[in-house]
Amino acid sequence: MSRLELSIAWRYLRSRGSARLFSFISVIAIGGVLVGVGALIITNGVMTGMQTDLREKILVGSPDLRVLTFGEDLKLADWQPTLARVRRNPHVVAAAPFVLTQGLATAGHDYSEGVFIEGIPPAGPGVVDVTSIRQHVSTGDFRFFTDDNQRRGAVLGKRLAERLNVFPGSKLSLISPAGAKFNASVGGYVPRIYQFDVTGVFESGMYEYDNSYIYVDLDRAKEFAGLGDAVTGIEARTTNRWEAGDVAKQLADTLGYPYRVTDWQEANSQLFQALKLEKLAMRIILLLIVLVAAFNIVSTLTMVVKDKTREIGILKAMGLPAKSVRRIFLAQGLVIGFVGTAIGVIIGVTAGVVINRGKLIPLDPTVYFIDHLPVTIQLGDVVWIAGASIIIAALATLYPAIQAARLFPVEAIRHE
Repeated sequence: MSRLELSIAWRYLRSRGSARLFSFISVIAIGGVLVGVGALIITNGVMTGMQTDLREKILVGSPDLRVLTFGEDLKLADWQPTLARVRRNPHVVAAAPFVLTQGLATAGHDYSEGVFIEGIPPAGPGVVDVTSIRQHVSTGDFRFFTDDNQRRGAVLGKRLAERLNVFPGSKLSLISPAGAKFNASVGGYVPRIYQFDVTGVFESGMYEYDNSYIYVDLDRAKEFAGLGDAVTGIEARTTNRWEAGDVAKQLADTLGYPYRVTDWQEANSQLFQALKLEKLAMRIILLLIVLVAAFNIVSTLTMVVKDKTREIGILKAMGLPAKSVRRIFLAQGLVIGFVGTAIGVIIGVTAGVVINRGKLIPLDPTVYFIDHLPVTIQLGDVVWIAGASIIIAALATLYPAIQAARLFPVEAIRHE
């Protein structure tokens, strides 16, 4: 593109007889692109942030994969050899047995609440972290140590601890439905009650964990759930959580029946599929805004063609070829698209960072699992949004550019 073509394109974009950089119709076209790009970046960042934040918070207490078993009892009896086979997989970084059950919790008053009780190995030398839950303890620790050396300690989620009004040093009663026996004197089943000492409080940021989970020593959990020497299953951490699905298939093929292996995406598939679909729908809807902005570019350049018909005729009569006329209007469209996209990217990225760091939009954690609206701006998303916007702007110039190039010099000069 020659300097002459660029100078003519720039002249057509500028406001006639004014000190303003762009004409009013050019500003409107730029504004349309700006709004579309900015809205698309922010919305895409919100959907990515929701997906990322939920994934990270879910994986605080949920491992990359779990080895479970089929059957009525849903327990893993001979688990030591299975644990050794899981650990031999080259893609497994850490593996450990776990127990997951339910019960009632009370702190010595009339109020009691249903809770999830998970048994894991106590923290200590040589104990690897399959999940990051131990890193989120706010008070106490995950050693479950008590004065009687029986490790009858319990670590509660922060919200659950607040409702039960307990803290490290408090007594906690856990009521187990497992192994309840019929008592003829009372005419009903009498559940078993276990006494624990609160030895820690954790805060994961995930409402479900903080609100209803209690962690205890693995042996105490087996006793509480009435499993004997069995466990619920084996949980493992992989070298790359995005490859956990492939590792799960490998382990399932290696272990065979009656074992089954579930990865974190399968365990939360409905939630993540819904987020992906919502993200795709929002992208399509907001991309339509950019398309509307493209129509603004078409109308803007069409108006320029009508307004500059005589000038175009004079230029063509002086020898300016049709391809140069097309390039003039292509340059105008690209300038509008580039300026609108650049400003939209700056506004979108800035607004996303401010909203995320300042936690400006609070959410109800009982509904959304998280307490604020996260915004994650990824470079790849910004690049494809900006690229798509500029390409659409370039395509929008084709019709008015072709119309301008087809003008006959004599007819154009006679145009009123």
